[in-house]
Amino acid sequence: IQGFFDIPVDHLYAAPVMYEYLRKKNIEDLVVVSPDAGGIKMAHAYSEVLGCGLAIVAKRRKSATEIESMTLIGEVDGKSVLLVDDLTETAGTLTEAARLLKAQGAKSIFACVSHTLLNDLGIERLRKSDIDELITTDTVHRSAVEGVNITTLSVAELLGEAIKRIHNNSSVNSLFEFNGARTS
Repeated sequence: IQGFFDIPVDHLYAAPVMYEYLRKKNIEDLVVVSPDAGGIKMAHAYSEVLGCGLAIVAKRRKSATEIESMTLIGEVDGKSVLLVDDLTETAGTLTEAARLLKAQGAKSIFACVSHTLLNDLGIERLRKSDIDELITTDTVHRSAVEGVNITTLSVAELLGEAIKRIHNNSSVNSLFEFNGARTS
């Protein structure tokens, strides 16, 4: 998005808010899983910060909206799994990945999604899915969703701190470092 502006732009990440929640939750035997190749960098950052394993779901598509096949690269048998993604609307990739992970022996499945738009199809898929908890932020306003366990985390403090630092000509980068690991 920076290419569309003639002024400096700071990219803000919700990951620190997610990390804090997940560290407090203290999930045992955790493996972070990227639901597709595009999320590997994010999944790797989560696994580094949380000090846990990493796996990837390799996805082959029939079309832009249809998944042909999914293959797990890594081990999840008997583990708690954390799927990480930046955005979901139809929840197709998340719920299909969750089904594969459950079939591969995952004992519980959590999903962290920074921006949850969720259309009607996405809500219905989540209701029927193997995802035990969807963890998201309040970056997108959404009414309560019946039948889906959604935890919404506030990014207000993070945004406030970023605004303060920008106003004071301070670095915003340190907001996205966690125990020495870069979250972006």
